[in-house]
Amino acid sequence: MGPSEFKLNNPPEDLISAVKFGSKSNQYMAASSWDGTLRFYDVAANSMRQKFVQEAPILDCAFMNIVHVVSGGLDNQLRLYDVNTQAESLIGSHDEPIRCVEHAEYVNGILTGSWDRTVKLWDMREKRCVGSFEQNNGKVYSMSVIDEKIVVATSDRKVLIWDLRKTDSYIMKRESSLKYQTRCIRLFPNKEGYVMSSIEGRVAVEYLDHDPEVQRRKFAFKCHRNKDNNIEQIYPVNAVSFHNIYHTFATGGSDCIVNIWDGFNKKRLCQFHQYDTYISTLNFSADGSALAIGCSYFDQFLETPAAVPNPAIYIRYPTDQETKQK
Repeated sequence: MGPSEFKLNNPPEDLISAVKFGSKSNQYMAASSWDGTLRFYDVAANSMRQKFVQEAPILDCAFMNIVHVVSGGLDNQLRLYDVNTQAESLIGSHDEPIRCVEHAEYVNGILTGSWDRTVKLWDMREKRCVGSFEQNNGKVYSMSVIDEKIVVATSDRKVLIWDLRKTDSYIMKRESSLKYQTRCIRLFPNKEGYVMSSIEGRVAVEYLDHDPEVQRRKFAFKCHRNKDNNIEQIYPVNAVSFHNIYHTFATGGSDCIVNIWDGFNKKRLCQFHQYDTYISTLNFSADGSALAIGCSYFDQFLETPAAVPNPAIYIRYPTDQETKQK
């Protein structure tokens, strides 16, 4: 199989906003970036096959199918790209930037979440919006969809749970159990709950069922922190991705570290080596055989230092020992 980890050629040149594997594949991957590019890679060949360029930063991307990729970004536009023909089409727009883009396989549509406080469902064949979910609880910061279920995390520290088939009202609204701004939310592969992370070195594991017995299983934990001369450094947890087969999950933080967790047994399974800059995004392939790790420096609070490591995407083939519950 060769090395268990390698660096992809031709990475984006600015903050990597998303890395996503094709829906049934660990061979094809897309990456979106603040450099305005959407890149399509053949991972097995370590080769960038296509690059589409926009005027504005791209904040997220998703595969519609193996040859069609979609993107959303700071220009408020949802775009569809055909990797074979290099055709690019504008599908529609939001009133403010599109922060999240997900493929809703269940209805073969695309979901977009925006800072305009709405989530929209798009029919890509007809190139039109076929449903709008009004959040009214803050900008959409992160979103996850599996089958009919959508979870949306907002700037107001709310979590809204929706059913794709019912746009008129959410099923559930919750306050985030984390005190600080949400960075990422991901549904469990079995849809029974979700994992969310915050800017304050913390992750919460939550369950949807109201049954008190089930609710007792929820917990939150500190991570992506380290002690330096007895001073605790606390880092944002920027990325979460589930292993669909083992139901364990990876987290990546601004401490340049990737951890793998077993949420059911409340254990850390492993920690990879330190990367040379922040982990901005993570994505397991559908079968869990590959993990894409987007590393790029960004800071909303500080001036960018003079020497910043270049953005990089690492592809890792984790072992069962790293990802499977003990």
